[in-house]
Amino acid sequence: MVWVKAFHVIFMVSWFAGLFYLPRLFVYHAMTEDAAGNERFRVMERKLFFFITPWAILTILFGLWMLWDYAWALYSNQGWLHAKLFLVLLLIAYHIYCYKLMRDFQFERNRKGHVFYRWVNEAPVLLLFAIVILAIVKPL
Repeated sequence: MVWVKAFHVIFMVSWFAGLFYLPRLFVYHAMTEDAAGNERFRVMERKLFFFITPWAILTILFGLWMLWDYAWALYSNQGWLHAKLFLVLLLIAYHIYCYKLMRDFQFERNRKGHVFYRWVNEAPVLLLFAIVILAIVKPL
């Protein structure tokens, strides 16, 4: 089970690395005004999104494996686990929202400025803090 947890953490770190960088690309893309720059960011965003999506899937699968093996039975009446799972659902929704934003850029439908994307860029940081604190400290 320790190997499952180790791989879960490795996949989660890889997923978060991409989620930290993708909205930063959106910031720069929103500030770009030339066609070559727009095309470069479209390619970078698409490649990064489809690179991190398997890490997201593996993170979720290994997390479900841990739930199935021991955590749900041991901690099903503990609030920290429910709160963590809720935040993971928010993270999945954020990932899907990033896909929508990427598609908006791809089809030249973006109407938001770089300041909006700077704020969007902060969401995974907040989720990471909360999820790690819940998983390690188990305050609830």
